[in-house]
Amino acid sequence: MPKLPIISGKDLIKAAAKIGYEIDHQTGSHIILRHKGTPHRRLTIPNHKEIAKGTLRAIIRQAGLSRDEFFELLSQ
Repeated sequence: MPKLPIISGKDLIKAAAKIGYEIDHQTGSHIILRHKGTPHRRLTIPNHKEIAKGTLRAIIRQAGLSRDEFFELLSQ
């Protein structure tokens, strides 16, 4: 299984938009996304140049994705 990439908050938001997440609001440097359909999951993404590996892993899990699905999103 490949390593998690170094990804920025903006790139992660673009990837989440592909699976139905929209920007709900921003609090400080964190952008809160909300899923359009049910279940209305919420993701909190730090708007940083590099997202830490553990944080990225947790966001992928909260979005309900596997690592393979996440890599597929990035390649689209």
